[in-house]
Amino acid sequence: MIISAAAFGLIVGALLGLVGGGGSILAVPALVYGVGLPLAAAIPTSLVVVGASSAVAVLPRLRAGVNWRLALIIGAAGTVTAYLGAVVNRLLDPKILLLVFAAIMVFAGVRMLRPSTAAGGACALPGGGINWRSCLPKAIATGAVVGFLTGLLGVGGGFLIVPALTLVLGLPMALTVGTSLVVIVINSAAGFAAHMGDLQIDWAVTAAFAVTAMAASLVAGRIGSRIPDAALKRGFGILVLVIAAYVAIQAILS
Repeated sequence: MIISAAAFGLIVGALLGLVGGGGSILAVPALVYGVGLPLAAAIPTSLVVVGASSAVAVLPRLRAGVNWRLALIIGAAGTVTAYLGAVVNRLLDPKILLLVFAAIMVFAGVRMLRPSTAAGGACALPGGGINWRSCLPKAIATGAVVGFLTGLLGVGGGFLIVPALTLVLGLPMALTVGTSLVVIVINSAAGFAAHMGDLQIDWAVTAAFAVTAMAASLVAGRIGSRIPDAALKRGFGILVLVIAAYVAIQAILS
């Protein structure tokens, strides 16, 4: 289990470092089907791994820019709804959760494959400012939705935050990646705290997963700027769709 966790940690960390998201959407199925953890243990474990990896991955991105104000607003809104998501998580059957997870992965994969036509917005005006009257409600709503999914499914939210920051809020990719990573750290911490009441976690497996994920995220973050954004998004979208099909089939047959 420890060797499998370390191997999957490399993949999760690399995705976080390259595109500012995606590692969390792979961590739960990797822990359930690859490592062999039950879903109740996989969710908090994924939150620890993704949060730690994102904190490391953001370091190479600090020079490219992070919109700290937006990151804190989105993260704060998500902190509140993460607890609601955790409550709903305890009420649903694991098979239903995995099917929901697969459906969200399909949405995310298709969205990543579609070409982006966003060119600025209320949260990124052409002159570099922000129209807070229009941007603030969108940022709060984005944070609330992502935070709920964080508590419900044990994902850091990067696979939703990246499209939301670029398409809904209009941030350029240079700011999107770093801002997304900061939000993921906040959401992961909130989601983990929400699961503290019934925590099931194998710390040896978690440590193996987290250490390799952090190392991979740091290396990937340094080379990510050299790879075209379109190529990264396309490859990530295809990978997510393949894993979504696998998760859905396993959930139906189990």
